[in-house]
Amino acid sequence: MVELKTDTSIDAMYAAGQVVGRALTAAREAAHVGVSLLELDEVARGVLRDAGADSPFLGYRPAFAPTPFPAVLCTSVNDAIVHGVPTPYRLREGDLVSLDFGAELDGWVGDSALSFVVGRGSPEDLRLVETAERALAAGIEAAVVGNRIGDIAHAIGTVCREAGYGIPDGFGGHGIGRRMHEDPGVPNEGRPGRGMKLRRGMALAIEPMLIASGRDDWHTAPDGWTLKTNDASRAAHAEHTIAITDAGPRILTARQAV
Repeated sequence: MVELKTDTSIDAMYAAGQVVGRALTAAREAAHVGVSLLELDEVARGVLRDAGADSPFLGYRPAFAPTPFPAVLCTSVNDAIVHGVPTPYRLREGDLVSLDFGAELDGWVGDSALSFVVGRGSPEDLRLVETAERALAAGIEAAVVGNRIGDIAHAIGTVCREAGYGIPDGFGGHGIGRRMHEDPGVPNEGRPGRGMKLRRGMALAIEPMLIASGRDDWHTAPDGWTLKTNDASRAAHAEHTIAITDAGPRILTARQAV
């Protein structure tokens, strides 16, 4: 069931989304060579504390997970696609990092992700990150009243495939609101004009995931959470929470300097 949000609810989601944006910006700025993934998680926890917000990630345990998620920040490095668990691993020059973060404030949730390269990146990695952002922008642009879920999926998939990248099987975006995962699902590839019609008040987390090699297959790491590419190729992830309004898509997790 899809809950249509009121303007007041969307404003409340925007407030939660600004916490998400601040946390991702702070963690990104802290991600220097030698900094551990656990230290990045602590940075994100500090933003939550300062905002009086909670984490929808910490303790989250979907059906596939062997244990509750132990952190507030997903830290996926190099061949990790999504759901990376923070560890003592210390960042190295050229690492490709994806950070995914959520915040719950006053009963409403925001969710967003970004990818970047630590220090100097290879042209291949920089292109992968840039394409993830372009795919996200294309998906958001298609999120307008009267379009369908398939139009978002097609826009994302077209950018990814034309660049020669893979799209992890079975993963995509989702509805969001009072819970982190709500209806509808938002695939990262599909046929235009198909699926649920987009209506004013829908809130979606749109999140393309790209695999550099062009393959779509993946496996779960021994921690039971981290999704990794099967061929050890690198991956990137980009995400925003948006609301569909009569004036067009409104990004609720825009990132600002801290």
